[in-house]
Amino acid sequence: MTNYTLLSDPQPVIGRQWSKDSSPERRQLLGLARDALLFIDVTGQRYYFEDFRKTSGASTLHQSEGSEGFTGLRERLNKSAELFARLRDEPESEAERELIQVILDALRFISSTGQLNAFGEYLEHIEASGPPYVVAAFATKEEAEAWLKQRPHPPDSASILIGNTYHDVVHDADAHVLRLPHSRILECYLSELKKEHPPSAVASFGNLEEATAWLQSLSEPARWAWVLIAGKFYLAAYYRNIHHRTLHPLSMGKDSESAPQGAPQP
Repeated sequence: MTNYTLLSDPQPVIGRQWSKDSSPERRQLLGLARDALLFIDVTGQRYYFEDFRKTSGASTLHQSEGSEGFTGLRERLNKSAELFARLRDEPESEAERELIQVILDALRFISSTGQLNAFGEYLEHIEASGPPYVVAAFATKEEAEAWLKQRPHPPDSASILIGNTYHDVVHDADAHVLRLPHSRILECYLSELKKEHPPSAVASFGNLEEATAWLQSLSEPARWAWVLIAGKFYLAAYYRNIHHRTLHPLSMGKDSESAPQGAPQP
């Protein structure tokens, strides 16, 4: 039977360790474990992770291939695993021991399945306050459904883009259900981003076509930037993990506003 809270249940264990008088290095290792669980979740790998835990693949920490650019991250993963291996031997209860084992398995899963580069990219995306993470983008719902049906492990609970709209992938293997409901995660993100980074346009355009051409012409765009299109703010988003670029109107966010008085016009 699927455990839908497998990746969220261990987070309080990390939180309790974080609240203790910890050194910056220890907190970094705790944060890495937290992000490892989140990475597996947002990339929709819960079923894949459950299968991994049932095999001998969860018993040792392997060196991942093709990850030369993330040598420091590999070392931090190893140190985080060493920390939680020690904590596993001194838990407050058997239940906590089991949760710590899930954390250890998550760290080993990323390394053993060769996802060090993908995890490093995810960490950079989060550090840059990038838009909600997506695992794929499609022009139509039919394309998205065809892609999902071809996958042995559909990315359950992950986000995808259909056009410029966020959708959740809902996959219930037990009930044989696969759905793509609309998600409001982008609306929430835009509202929070506006508060933390009040819109200030890096470029201004007369229409959406001009802005799209500009965004596509950039060799390496920022993960996000504010632009003005016909006097209205848009988010120029770059999803580096899938090499996808798009423009989201700020008006999608709650309590959104158009360009303020005195803002530069195209």
